[in-house]
Amino acid sequence: MKKPLLILTGPTAVGKTSLSVKAAKRFHGEIISADSMQVYRGMDIGSAKVTREEMDGVPHHLIDVLDPREAFHVVRFKGMAQAAMNGIHERGHLPILTGGTGFYIQALLYDIDFTENDADPSYRERLESLARERGASYLHGLLRERDQKAAAEIHENNVKRVIRALEFYEKTGKPISEHNQTEREKESPYRFAYMILNRDRAELYRRIDLRVDAMLENGLLDEVKRLKAMGLTKDMVSMQGLGYKELLSYLDGEMDYDEAVRILKRDTRHFAKRQLTWFKRERQTDWLSLDGKTEEDALTELEAILFRRGLLS
Repeated sequence: MKKPLLILTGPTAVGKTSLSVKAAKRFHGEIISADSMQVYRGMDIGSAKVTREEMDGVPHHLIDVLDPREAFHVVRFKGMAQAAMNGIHERGHLPILTGGTGFYIQALLYDIDFTENDADPSYRERLESLARERGASYLHGLLRERDQKAAAEIHENNVKRVIRALEFYEKTGKPISEHNQTEREKESPYRFAYMILNRDRAELYRRIDLRVDAMLENGLLDEVKRLKAMGLTKDMVSMQGLGYKELLSYLDGEMDYDEAVRILKRDTRHFAKRQLTWFKRERQTDWLSLDGKTEEDALTELEAILFRRGLLS
C-alpha cells in the first residue's frame, strides 16, 4: 500500500500554521515545511516562521536548517523533504506537508524528475548577469520567445524559475512546460489528501494587511538591517522573499519607507492571488473554506476528508 501524505496548503495568511499544528496533534502527524523562506535561519519575522510556542511540541522539519547565504531550490527541497518523510513514516506518524509554495508541493507529490535540468554553470551565470544588467522583464521576454506557456505560468519577478526554464530549453531544446506537464500527469507514489484552505477574498486581503502591519511592529525592519549588515544582498535567493526585498530597497535608498510598505502589501496580495490560481490548476484536491468556522469545525471537515481519501480508517 502507498504511504500516506497530508498536504495542508493555501494562500499566505489564510491560517495554515495554527490548523496544521492542531491537525498534527489530532492525527499523530509531523509537519514538513513547504515554504521557501522558513528554511533559513535568522529570517523569522518576514517569513512568518512558526515559533516554538506555536509548534506546541509537534515536530517540524525544514525549518531553520540553512544559512541565508545558501541557495534553496526545488531540487534541494525535494531531497530534504523526502528524507524527512522517510523518517516520519518509520516512526509510524503521518507526514503533513504545510506551506504555500505550490511548485515544491507538486514536485514532492508527483516525484517530479529534475535530472534533465542539470545546467551549464556558465550559461546560468550569463542569465543571472542579464537579469542584473537588463532587468527581470528582459529575461522573461527571452523565455516568452522560447516557451510561451511557461512564461504565462511564471511571474517575471520569479527570476530563479525563469532561469531554470531557460536552462532547460538550452540543454534539451524542449520547452520546460511540456516536460512539467508530462511529469504532472504521473501517478503519485503516495496515498494523499491535498487540502487547500481558503477564505473570502476581501477577508484574506484584510488578514494580509494586518499581518504586514504586525511584522513591522515586531521588528521586520531591524531583521532586514541585520541581514544587510551580514552582507546579504538582493540578488541572493533568500533576500528575494516578500518583505525582505522591499525593505532592502528602502534601506538602499531606492524608495521611501511608506512606499516600501505599500508595495509590500500590494505584492503580498498579488502573491496570494497567484497562489490560488496555481492551486486551482492542481488535480485531486479538496478545498476547505475557513469563513465563519472555528478550527474545531475545520478539523471535523478535514477528518471526514481523510477518511474518504483513505488516510484514516
